[in-house]
Amino acid sequence: MKKRLIYLLLFGIMLGCNQPEVNVHKTEAESQEGGKNMQKSTEIAEIATFAGGCFWCVEADFEKIPGVVGVVSGYTGGKTDNPSYEEVSSGRTGHVEAVQVRYDPAQVTFEKLLAVFWSHIDPTDAGGQFVDRGSQYASAIFYHDDKQRLSALKSKEELQKAGRFRDPLVTEIRKFERFYEAEGYHQNYCKTSPSRYQNYRLGSGRDQFLKKVWGSADVGINPAAASAAQKADRELLKKKLTPLQYDVTQNCGTEPSFRNEYWNNKQAGIYVDIISGEPLFSSLDKFDSGTGWPSFTRPLEDGNITEKNDGRFSMQRTEVRSKKGDSHLGHLFSDGPKPTGLRYCINSAALRFIPKEDMEKAGYGRHLEMFEKK
Repeated sequence: MKKRLIYLLLFGIMLGCNQPEVNVHKTEAESQEGGKNMQKSTEIAEIATFAGGCFWCVEADFEKIPGVVGVVSGYTGGKTDNPSYEEVSSGRTGHVEAVQVRYDPAQVTFEKLLAVFWSHIDPTDAGGQFVDRGSQYASAIFYHDDKQRLSALKSKEELQKAGRFRDPLVTEIRKFERFYEAEGYHQNYCKTSPSRYQNYRLGSGRDQFLKKVWGSADVGINPAAASAAQKADRELLKKKLTPLQYDVTQNCGTEPSFRNEYWNNKQAGIYVDIISGEPLFSSLDKFDSGTGWPSFTRPLEDGNITEKNDGRFSMQRTEVRSKKGDSHLGHLFSDGPKPTGLRYCINSAALRFIPKEDMEKAGYGRHLEMFEKK
């Protein structure tokens, strides 16, 4: 571990960075833990912007570094103004998930931040990062001035020459233009939803890769801390959800058929995860299966749905879960109608319905196009 840090610290020339001009809006994160430090350190803090896949993980990695006074998750590098998470996750806006790091240059240099960045990503992956695929998860360094640009180029060149990776480094070094802060529920996610964050991180393949390449993932999680975090997360969800919603999403429960909120809903709109808000299904793909539960022929976005084998109750079924929220949704069967022949049998308690007329103001405007085509 010490050898790795020493080696990485040798990448760049030890230069300070001037305070960059940046269009950043304050978020709820600045009024919560760490926010006070960010405000107090405004006069001395400098800014660095990095993209390394899922911003939950990148944010958590940089928050551990002494001298970092605040980290904000958001979107950068695209052409759309004020993009939503749903728009960015489609891969059509040109943005990538990124973080802005505010740091005290008297305590930590930009070169040290570069070393942290390189040692927490896969710089050879042009198609995303680990389990997250698509251009919106590509890795990049967005420089705010010429000193940052030169330091970033030098560090990349030194890492390539070192032979740590057999494949070429494809991480882009790009000029910073504009940064949009992500929705409030994405900020400081490792602390607001610790068990969900840890489950996602451990299942993403990120730490397995880092351990293989560097000898340690440096996750900083021990069983006692993980247990305490899971307990805190469960208590928070119990306050947020109804007993039925909690039982369905967290305990793989099943609500009563024909006595649930959406089984007979015929309004136009989309269904999103009750916890994370990620879009899951559309009314255009909903059909009456006769089972008494909402049924769909396909997901609204394939990337927001995960499947796993479910052998409970002496049956072999395919469980359906949301990717970001990790909520139990229901099960997938192969007795659905054309064109897919599939039946996603979903619990209403795991869903929140957004009527078509409310989709724009709720941040799901990009999905309106499919209703206009009908």
